[in-house]
Amino acid sequence: MKFYGVTSLSGAVRLAFFASAVCGPGAFNGAAAQEPVRIGVITDMTGPYSSLSGPGVVVGMKMAVDEFGGKVLGQPIEVLSADSGLKADIALSRAREWYDRQNVHMIVESSDSGSAVALQKLGADKKKITMFHSGTTALTNLECSPYGVHYAWDTYSMASGAARAAVQAGGNSWYFITADYVFGKSLEADASKIIRQLGGDIIGGVRHPLNVPDFASFLLSAQQSKAKVVGLANAGSDTQNAVKQAAEFGLGGGQKVVPLLMFDTDVKGLGLKVAQGMEFATAFYWDYDDKSREFANKFFAIHKSMPTMNHAGSYSATLQYLKAVQATGSLDADKVMKYLKSVKIEDAFARNGRIRVDGRMVHDIYQVRVKTPEESTGPSDILKVILTIKGDDAFMPLADSTCPLVKK
Repeated sequence: MKFYGVTSLSGAVRLAFFASAVCGPGAFNGAAAQEPVRIGVITDMTGPYSSLSGPGVVVGMKMAVDEFGGKVLGQPIEVLSADSGLKADIALSRAREWYDRQNVHMIVESSDSGSAVALQKLGADKKKITMFHSGTTALTNLECSPYGVHYAWDTYSMASGAARAAVQAGGNSWYFITADYVFGKSLEADASKIIRQLGGDIIGGVRHPLNVPDFASFLLSAQQSKAKVVGLANAGSDTQNAVKQAAEFGLGGGQKVVPLLMFDTDVKGLGLKVAQGMEFATAFYWDYDDKSREFANKFFAIHKSMPTMNHAGSYSATLQYLKAVQATGSLDADKVMKYLKSVKIEDAFARNGRIRVDGRMVHDIYQVRVKTPEESTGPSDILKVILTIKGDDAFMPLADSTCPLVKK
């Protein structure tokens, strides 16, 4: 296995370092030097989403490159990485630099929905392929693009699992605590639609800034609402802080806190004593089957933690992109996208996968339950898969899409 470590080197030093690390020694010697096929990843490296995305996304992509053999069309493959800081302007600036100065052919985004929408528009303008692991369903609706693939999950698929389970358990009145940006609003909207379809009511809600440490005032508002369910439309450390403080706050009246999006890293951050019994949807769990376990164990050997759905999704997106380039014998985005939309996607991440005309990668989703401390056999044994949800049932129906690419 090749080196997959430092991602913060800069300029020519970083490029040379990654070229050597990914492609192996001697790949660029003398007259044999070739222009590399460059792909990039923009993610949150140090902020509230860094554990569920961050450096692990880079690891997943480089594992795919290594598995592919380090070259495509006879050219070495180079992976560039950048920290978005959860700011769309930073993500856009770096992407423009990569496209205009370094001939980057494809970008994986695993940062935030605001950056994702901005990168979707830029990719369409530049005719460059972008693979997304942020949540907003805008990416496959009004903001869809012939060059964008919404890959691992979205707010509809995640909200569907958690909301359905809660309503079916009697939680028919909801109050939302929502992150005040594109992703949180999308997650709340998708969950609300499902809740109302199942006969539930939305009593009210409050919005909070990204990465807020104190949820006391928001939880007090939720308590006063008397809603049966307090839905958390946020992610990462925000979700963890809200759940922990709700337990400390002692929400009364039988209120139940339901996170609409959870990652393995959130469960581990909360601990099984706090998180036990929670049910949610996920696009990947490392212990699902032999293929997922084999990938996860290789990932763990590098990253020292099991992969989240963003980590595994980035591996899969990279691998499938490289396969498409090889199969078409071209780096032309139109040819590569046509091929990607024509094949079935099966690998360590995806089961029964396919990419629709709106750019949604449809695949199986899993309803999981957090294990009790007594059920767990080790630090990574945290979830139990209780239901496999077929992709056509998990994701927004194409008939409901507002994507201009969809013919109705």
